[in-house]
Amino acid sequence: MVKICCDSTADLLNEVKETDLYKRNGITVVPLYVRIDEEEYLDGVDITMRKLLERCSKSNKLPQTAAPAVERLKGIFREMTADGSELVFITISSGFSSSNSNAVLAAEDFENVFVVDSKNLSSGVGHVVLEAVDMAKKGMSGAEIKKQLDEEIVPKVETSFVLDRLDYMVKGGRCSAVSALGANILQLHPGIEVADGGMRVFKKYRGSWQRCLKNYIHDKLDGRTDIRPHRIFVTYTDTPNEIVEEAVELVKNFGYFDEVIPTTAGCTVASHCGPRTLGILFIRK
Repeated sequence: MVKICCDSTADLLNEVKETDLYKRNGITVVPLYVRIDEEEYLDGVDITMRKLLERCSKSNKLPQTAAPAVERLKGIFREMTADGSELVFITISSGFSSSNSNAVLAAEDFENVFVVDSKNLSSGVGHVVLEAVDMAKKGMSGAEIKKQLDEEIVPKVETSFVLDRLDYMVKGGRCSAVSALGANILQLHPGIEVADGGMRVFKKYRGSWQRCLKNYIHDKLDGRTDIRPHRIFVTYTDTPNEIVEEAVELVKNFGYFDEVIPTTAGCTVASHCGPRTLGILFIRK
């Protein structure tokens, strides 16, 4: 038997619709730590994304996030493999967190634990996790799952999102206050994509955020013939329901996907992007 486990950055929940793809698929989640105002929480366990953003709105400091420690991971790996099972553990990109490097160190004590660097974030990680679940159901071994994820899935996950506001990027040191002021005056909204395990701006949209989202979705989906049709995530932080529903309907109207799944970002992602951030995430053929 192969068990699938991931850290809490995979964003396979929806706080609004109360859906939980972790439970539905038997996935064990290891939460990251979130520290704010000298208090420490477990991501998604002790604090939700919306509660975190509410706290952030009253503070000039961003929360700090921390990966599970090596010894904690060893204990989890030991417990999950005690019955003789193999374990595949999938993490946020090693370029964003020490979650992967800590897991690799912890796994050195186990021959039956296989660590996968998703080289992604949010439900981009979630795609890798759900693919692992499908492979395990087909009877593949832990080593086979890791190899196929590394070679066939991780390089093909396409993750991007558009920000409405830049103050969280300013607080996090990823954008200067002058640049943010200029972007606000010009109504610029950066489109961010994950590439090579890191993030980059692929386009600056102009106008209202709602209009920018429509243009962004068209840019990413229109005329594409290289997308796997089985599933796409529409993942967002604290965003008005009508905007989310409009984005979901627009994606559905392309007629590409068997499933269009809205999920909410967890605390780790939201603490760096802030409210009113929305992205679409899928796998290329």
